[in-house]
Amino acid sequence: MSAIAPTRRGAAQSPVAPGSPVATESAVWALLRTVPDPEIPTVSVVDLGIVRSVAVTPERIRVELLPTFVGCPAIEAMREAVAEKLVTLAPEVEVVVSYAEPWTSERITLAGREKLRRSGFAPPAGGAPTDELGSRGPLLIVAPVARCPYCDSPRTLLENGFGPTQCRSIYFCTACRQPFEQFKSV
Repeated sequence: MSAIAPTRRGAAQSPVAPGSPVATESAVWALLRTVPDPEIPTVSVVDLGIVRSVAVTPERIRVELLPTFVGCPAIEAMREAVAEKLVTLAPEVEVVVSYAEPWTSERITLAGREKLRRSGFAPPAGGAPTDELGSRGPLLIVAPVARCPYCDSPRTLLENGFGPTQCRSIYFCTACRQPFEQFKSV
């Protein structure tokens, strides 16, 4: 696990007011659902399955993030956004990047897959998507196909296996003639 220095409330920031509600795990998860992915802001870090764990005590919140790929260019922006969002809940907030387990595309929630599709990104093919609690939904994939997020056609061609980031590929739909990106199945 690679720890990144804890983010603590400094003198310039307002301290947690006496009598403020105590941070709960459910309150932390609710705030995390509002932290957008820096590259695709319509999808939260929770929907992408990047949040591995949350630990809450009255004095401290600790969040573990899983990068989609080693060297993910957005992980530092996500770490900072999470810390900034949670700093009002506890005197100390620690956000660490963890390699304790690999992120896989199966961690993307069903809601996250739909948000990706509505944003013009094809969700990853294969694997069973999960809900926020990690329960897998029924899904049978005979052959992985990138369905077009615009017209839902399976008539698509892989244009480039290497998209703008390591976690995405570029496809072309022969039905509606639109290019689009698809999250890779990992």
